[in-house]
Amino acid sequence: MSTNSLLQLQKYTTLVVDSSDLQAIARFRPLDATTNPSLITAAASQSENIALLEDALQQARAENYQADALVERVIDILTVRFGVEILKLIQGRVSTEVDASLSYDTEATIEKALQLIELYKQFGIDQSRVLIKIAATWQGIQAARFLEQQGIQCNLTLVFNLTQAQACADAGVYLISPFVGRILDWYKKAEQKDSYVIEQDPGVLSVKRIYQYYKQNDIQTKVMGASFRSSAQILALAGCDLLTIAPNLVAELEQSQAPVSCQLNAEDAKTQAKIQRPVLNQQIFEQEVQDDLMAAQLLQGGIDGFIKAREQLAQLLHQSFGLADIAP
Repeated sequence: MSTNSLLQLQKYTTLVVDSSDLQAIARFRPLDATTNPSLITAAASQSENIALLEDALQQARAENYQADALVERVIDILTVRFGVEILKLIQGRVSTEVDASLSYDTEATIEKALQLIELYKQFGIDQSRVLIKIAATWQGIQAARFLEQQGIQCNLTLVFNLTQAQACADAGVYLISPFVGRILDWYKKAEQKDSYVIEQDPGVLSVKRIYQYYKQNDIQTKVMGASFRSSAQILALAGCDLLTIAPNLVAELEQSQAPVSCQLNAEDAKTQAKIQRPVLNQQIFEQEVQDDLMAAQLLQGGIDGFIKAREQLAQLLHQSFGLADIAP
C-alpha cells in the first residue's frame, strides 16, 4: 500500500504549519507552528475570531493603555492570544514575531520580546513553548544573541543568504528560516525567466548551501526552510531540519502519492567541498548583505511587508471598535 507524500516527507523532516488558521492547524496537527503579521491580520479578519479581538482590547484597556499605545498593546495581546490558541492544538512550539519596525533597534527588539514572553506567562504558557521571531538584520541577530543567553530561544526570519545564516549561527540562535519562494520570485523577475528546473531553483540551492555550511561546521542552529511556491520545492529539501509549509501545500502533499527521498543529510554535507567564510563583524555583515542585491532587497522588502501588515491590523482594530479618534 502506497503512502502519501506528506507522510513520507515526515520520515526525514519535522514539518511545521505556516498559518494562524486555527482550523487548518487543528486538521493537520503539526508539531510546531509559525505565524507572522500577515497571517495574524488574515486570521483576525475572520468573524469566528472576533472574540479574541474583543478580549485583547478589554485587557489592554484594563492595563490603562491609551491612544496609539492602546492599539499597539492590543496587537501584541492578540498576537499572543493566537499563539495560545495554536498551542492548544499542537505539542510543540509556536513562533511569535516581534514588531518588524524594530528590526534595526537591538534594545527595542529585546524589550518587545520580553514583553511577549511575559504575556505568554500571563496566559500560563512557559517560554519553552515559544520561539521569538526576529528579522535577520545585524541588530536583530544581536538581540537574539542576548535573548538566547537568557534562555529565550529565537527563530531568525527573512534569511536570504549565507552571510545572514552565519551571523545567526555565531550568535547561537536556535533556528533560522531561509525563504525559498521569495528568492525564486526575485530571480525569475531579475533574469526574466518563467521557471527553473528544481535542480537549479535558486531558493532551493540557497537553503542547501546554508544546510551544508552548518553541518560541515557542526553548527547546532536548526535550518527551517520557509516560503514555498510549490510542493516540488518542499520535496527537494527533504531531510532539512524543519520545513514550514502553508496549509494549501500541506494538503497537496497529503493528496500526492509521489515517492519522496532524502535530499539532505549531515553525512553527505561533510563530504562536499568545504565552504570557507570570513569571520564576521557588523561592517563585513552589512557590506556582504548590501553587495548581494537579492538579499538586500528581499530583507528590506520583507521587513516593510511585515510593517504594512501590522498597520493593516491596526486599521482593522480601528474599524472594528470605532477607534476613529486615534490616528492609525
